[in-house]
Amino acid sequence: MIRVVLVDDQPLIRTGIKALLDGEEDIEVVAEGANGLEAVALAVEHRPDIVLMDVQMPIADGIEATRQIATDERLVDVRVVMLTNYGLDEYVFNSLRAGAAGFVVKDTEPDDLLQALRVTVRGDALLSPAVTRRLISEFAARPADVLPGADLDLLTSREREVVGLVAHGLSNDEIAERMVLSPMTAKTHVSRAMTKLGARDRAQLVVFAYQSGLVASRRA
Repeated sequence: MIRVVLVDDQPLIRTGIKALLDGEEDIEVVAEGANGLEAVALAVEHRPDIVLMDVQMPIADGIEATRQIATDERLVDVRVVMLTNYGLDEYVFNSLRAGAAGFVVKDTEPDDLLQALRVTVRGDALLSPAVTRRLISEFAARPADVLPGADLDLLTSREREVVGLVAHGLSNDEIAERMVLSPMTAKTHVSRAMTKLGARDRAQLVVFAYQSGLVASRRA
């Protein structure tokens, strides 16, 4: 069962999303909130698999809430998936830096939202289909601090190759096919790279890949 804390300051949106999620056998909304402060408090109280939350909210926005959740040792297993009105905006870039694991635009198809939650829990993908891979390149081209303690020299040549493919938006299955590996071996390489670089999730792995120069940014 995927346990979700749903946070959005618009009750109508929360009601609609909750009805969708609760209609699935493998997803349960365990709590709802209306701002970033409530998001953090509910994450601590319920320890969900995912906090699905809006970016723009009163009192504390989704970016600040994401930052607090991502740096709280008690919430190491909690992933944040952001709800945004646009596929490419400053809020998305800043949320990635704060530690968000994925994004879903609010006008996405219901099936895409459900899939985004499932793959985020599985740790197999960075972004939902509604947010294109162009976002990664656009984000990476912008200046920001490199992840603390990250060092390319810690990676084997195979792990560097894997990180590069993750940065281009490939899933574990796609990496396995590209490198002629088993999916489990690909997943192992990704996990080891994350551990060596101190990356919380695949989103941070992508950030490091671009900021370290391992992968070149591409403007669309």
